[in-house]
Amino acid sequence: MLGSRAPVAAPALRQPSPPGQPGPSAAPESQPQHLTLLGGFRLHSGDDPVRLAPGPQRLVALLALHDTTLRRGRVAGMLWGESTEARAHGSLRSTLWKLQAARPGVVWIQGDNLELSENVEVDLRHASRLARSLVTGRFDEETTGALLEPGFCSELLPGWFDEWVLVERERHRQMCLHALESLCEHLTGAGRYGAAMLAGLAAVGMEPLRESAHRALIRVHLAEGNAGEAIRRYRLYEGIAARDLGVGPSPMMRSLLRGIATV
Repeated sequence: MLGSRAPVAAPALRQPSPPGQPGPSAAPESQPQHLTLLGGFRLHSGDDPVRLAPGPQRLVALLALHDTTLRRGRVAGMLWGESTEARAHGSLRSTLWKLQAARPGVVWIQGDNLELSENVEVDLRHASRLARSLVTGRFDEETTGALLEPGFCSELLPGWFDEWVLVERERHRQMCLHALESLCEHLTGAGRYGAAMLAGLAAVGMEPLRESAHRALIRVHLAEGNAGEAIRRYRLYEGIAARDLGVGPSPMMRSLLRGIATV
């Protein structure tokens, strides 16, 4: 992390500096700012929505996804890679100016380095911390409750097709799926079948073709003594897999119902 940092210049200075010219320092926002990336891009200052043009949105999202300091050259290349180097840097300067005019204090600049302000809370970062806790076997009530909230499973920046978004979208999806399955198994072992069912259904909702999520749900039904529900879940997945994948359930899945029914 850099040492002394100064935020982007604020429009409260009456006249923002022209594009390409650095503005004077400004005090950071006193209100906490909340950035939502799951389910779509939304920025709030306190309770008030902040409207940003597409260019500043992409810059803020890029810095939020990387959670570290980035060099200007790298940012320009990732956002405007189809342009020449000179035009890409010019676009970045213009975008930074528009951002400072719309909402100061969102991005910190020091020399050639850019970083999302520490004052901006990012929902994806919070969700990632929770998921990592479960994947590594650390369970607590706060984490359990948070992961069962519908927003946790939301797609990262739907409708955005930049390569740097696609990579992080898949990372988030896989981490969420593993976290939800781990939570389902943990809650089943603890006898909390209702909450376990919610976690398993959330995993299946994210990826209906994922056999391991269906297996987790079958284990919940069996632990409750609901053999009929376990068979129904098996048949449901069997139909989905045959229709969309052209395969049948794995031996691992069939073994779950051994002794209950012929499958």
